[in-house]
Amino acid sequence: MESYLFPFDSLICMLLGISFTVWFTLLLVFIIVPAIFGVSFGIRRLYMKSLIKLFEWATLRMERGAKEKNQHLYKPYSNGIIAKEPVSLEQEIQDMRRGGAEPEFDMSDIFYFCRRGVESIVDDEVTKRFTAEELESWNLLTRSNYNFHHISTRLTALWGVGVLIRYGFLLPLRVTLAFTGVGLLVVLTSIVGLFPNGRMKNYLSDKVHLMCYRICVRALTAIITYHDSENKPKNGGICVANHTSPIDVIILASDGCYAMVGQVHGGLMGVIQRAMVKACPHIWFERSEVKDRHLVAKRLSDHVADKSKLPILIFPEGTCINNTSVMMFKKGSFEIGCTVYPVAIKYDPRFGDAFWNSSKFGMVNYLLHMMSSWAIVCSVWYLPPMSRMEGEDAVQFANRVKAAIARKGGLADLLW
Repeated sequence: MESYLFPFDSLICMLLGISFTVWFTLLLVFIIVPAIFGVSFGIRRLYMKSLIKLFEWATLRMERGAKEKNQHLYKPYSNGIIAKEPVSLEQEIQDMRRGGAEPEFDMSDIFYFCRRGVESIVDDEVTKRFTAEELESWNLLTRSNYNFHHISTRLTALWGVGVLIRYGFLLPLRVTLAFTGVGLLVVLTSIVGLFPNGRMKNYLSDKVHLMCYRICVRALTAIITYHDSENKPKNGGICVANHTSPIDVIILASDGCYAMVGQVHGGLMGVIQRAMVKACPHIWFERSEVKDRHLVAKRLSDHVADKSKLPILIFPEGTCINNTSVMMFKKGSFEIGCTVYPVAIKYDPRFGDAFWNSSKFGMVNYLLHMMSSWAIVCSVWYLPPMSRMEGEDAVQFANRVKAAIARKGGLADLLW
């Protein structure tokens, strides 16, 4: 019996070995090597255009199927439901009764009016900025209302094929790239940290960071368009941007090197932080130091005073917003008195929602959603550098920078 099984086991092992060899060879040739040299074969752009055509076809099928079945399509706070046509209050009450009766007042209507009143209070200008952005077309990623998958057999089959592609092919590919990028970042920055301070160390550090962040960008199938690169942040300044997601850092750092600012963490994040700071002067604060505004301001001022150090990357909102608006900037980074380089980031939610709702999803769950989406598509605008004007305090300066970012990114400028 063993003599018959041995060749079969050897065949299985050989096939697995060939599969892994082919897999990593393709990764090396088409993803990792282009990331090292900062080039692209245009595959992701072609993939994005194909998705747009697919979404348009799926939307038409949904609209046609809904009309045939007389269904009302609502738009919940999650990816991809066609918007419901606005109707009058009387029409809503009539639809709610489902009897076609005249919309005269009924005692049961009290509950309807109470619900609408509560919705108006909850859905205010600020609260809705912390929920996922609403879409006007289906992107085959709906995870909250599965009824819309069964409007037609073709759409159901298409959605099923999409699940297989995203979880069977894209997710394993992206996880492999993510581990590759993070692993190389830890190992290579630790090696660069052994070099003495000087031009060679700075050069190697920049190349290592760019390469690793570009691999991580490909782990999200991120398609990024950078505008006005002549305004990119320079040494001795502070780069401020609107904040939607933790991946904002990767999006910006794949096009230029920055000094990061953050709190010291433990676990895997702590390992990454300790490796990064060996190669580049990032600014990490202990938990006890974060609340000391004067200490934070002093360390930032000392950093920007040295023109040989990288620009500092800061997100003044201090929390993630759903990419529909820009909320109040904290004034700390605008009190230092250095040049500020504003950057506007705008994501396209049709391909995947980049917003991190930290009250609803943990980091691991959020990353799983990112890596199982179709892609992350965004545009980045580098705005001209700005400085405090005479007689302008830090709050006024922060509001002026915030307004410029909101205007360029097509976002609502909120005072909250």
